[in-house]
Amino acid sequence: MHTTALPLDAYSTAIALAEPFRPSARQTPAPRPADLVREALGLLGIDPTAVRAGLRSGAADGLDDDAARRLLRAVLTVRGPGRLPDGVARVLDALLTGERLARGTTDVASLPTLRDTFPDTSYPAADRTALWQGDLTTLAADAVVNAANSALLGCFVPMHRCIDNAIHAAAGPRLRADCHTIMSLQGHPEPTGTAKITRGYHLPARYVLHTVGPIVDGPLLPQHEQALAASYRACLDLAAEVDGLRTVAFCGISTGVFGYPRMPAARTALDAVADWLDRHPARLDRVVFNVYTDDDHAAYVRALTEGIPSR
Repeated sequence: MHTTALPLDAYSTAIALAEPFRPSARQTPAPRPADLVREALGLLGIDPTAVRAGLRSGAADGLDDDAARRLLRAVLTVRGPGRLPDGVARVLDALLTGERLARGTTDVASLPTLRDTFPDTSYPAADRTALWQGDLTTLAADAVVNAANSALLGCFVPMHRCIDNAIHAAAGPRLRADCHTIMSLQGHPEPTGTAKITRGYHLPARYVLHTVGPIVDGPLLPQHEQALAASYRACLDLAAEVDGLRTVAFCGISTGVFGYPRMPAARTALDAVADWLDRHPARLDRVVFNVYTDDDHAAYVRALTEGIPSR
């Protein structure tokens, strides 16, 4: 069984990691988002991959604008990596750019540190970390972390409520294409506790760090904790290899469909990040723990107010 992950220098050129993403130019004035959605569906209606995924010619006829947008997202979710039909990239660039602007962004530099939020915490990295509850796809960090599966190609379940699906939907299909390039070069599934990096495309973040956390199906074991800590370290180690990357925002790795209990996951995340920052004191300016649900937020608050995570 393969356990070695492909190093950055073996794939960075293949995915043009160092090149800033520049969306395709679109004539002005820009069409309404709903018109772009229907234009994209029309162009994809001749795409064999999309047709195999269930898209029929005229499928959007009779749908309201919201339903048509959900259909487009579903088609892109189930569509495997591959060249898009002519014109689709240009239309999607216009649509996804507009949607990103409409959602707004939160700059990680504007977030209060954990020291600001919890002045009495004994957490050792409180001055360089933050806790933020919200949509990770709106966070303007240099890199955001995606909790991926071992195929590393994103979620293929339409409208699934996992962070993998949300990130790929917001970034656009180029993200899956880059992941496919990396995995083709690697030649085997991504091992647990390792990481890869791609550009972020239509996300506010320039990069996405993809990591596979442990799956917990039963009692929480020491090897689960070790694997989860390894995922956090791998993301930070990889971020440190990229010039100019100074801020990282983590999702709750493994706490969703992978079944890792929230409270011990929060403690392991805090512990792993604090240890890494202690060993690399000047490499990163800010690490953000992003949470989405109230339960996730409560787990971090409890860990931070009950004392230093166990080491």
